[in-house]
Amino acid sequence: MTDSAARDTDLSVAFARMNGLGNEIVVVDLRGSAARISAAAARALAEDPATRFDQIMAIHDPRLDGTDAYVRIINRDGSEAEACGNGTRCVVQALAAETGRRDFTFETRAGILTAFERDDGLIAVDMGRPRFGWSEIPLSEEFSDTRAIELQIGPIDAPILHSPSVASMGNPHAIFWVDRDVWSYELDRFGPVLENHPLFPERANISIAQVTAPDALTLRTWERGVGLTRACGSAACAAAVSATRTRRTGRIVTVTVPGGDLLIDWRDDDHVIMTGPAEWNWSGRLDPATGAYVRDETATHEPA
Repeated sequence: MTDSAARDTDLSVAFARMNGLGNEIVVVDLRGSAARISAAAARALAEDPATRFDQIMAIHDPRLDGTDAYVRIINRDGSEAEACGNGTRCVVQALAAETGRRDFTFETRAGILTAFERDDGLIAVDMGRPRFGWSEIPLSEEFSDTRAIELQIGPIDAPILHSPSVASMGNPHAIFWVDRDVWSYELDRFGPVLENHPLFPERANISIAQVTAPDALTLRTWERGVGLTRACGSAACAAAVSATRTRRTGRIVTVTVPGGDLLIDWRDDDHVIMTGPAEWNWSGRLDPATGAYVRDETATHEPA
């Protein structure tokens, strides 16, 4: 951005370009401000290769006692998401570097999430309790057993994908179980059709999962409002709990996504704990109305 353009723009908001296992995240700090990221700003940031994102994690002042912030989550297509585990880890790393704290509590559209940074730098997020009732996910039709519902892609007598498990981790997920390598399926072709299937009134995240061991599975995800992604934390959680429900794995599962590994622990109290890394890339300041930005000259927000 030129100096003259910067003078005509409100570059008042700090932000950081980060990622969680390749899940591209823009963390925007709107605390102390009444501003919100506009649709125009989101579009501008999504279209710029340097700031292209899967999710924007907009940190606002807390609305509830006992929470550290309200986090608004914006998908690449401008829609809002209820939960984003990889993005939450990025928020924790950014705030931990700023404050020296390790434990945080956030309000999101999915409810209250707690998270903490471990001594080894990995970040654990309590993603809450999964929901399996057809109306809670939600589905447009009643299914008494959501471990496997009637849905398929391909010919009736030889479907390519069929009988997914469905669950909500604050957002809707469908997981198709396969025996072959997950990369052998054209998820880029099936994903948009399934995301927008009439069975999912709020659309859905679509995943293909292959169980590789009693405590491990491999996952690819077409993320609602984003497309193919290198990592989707809530999808990893949904796949892990669905694998447990269908007796494919135990309750502690390593989920390998294109960007790396996430450890998912479906505890006995029904809470799902997701543990993984976050990575800081660079920081800057932006205009929340237009998406115009400048990069910091020095890495002042990079964690040690």
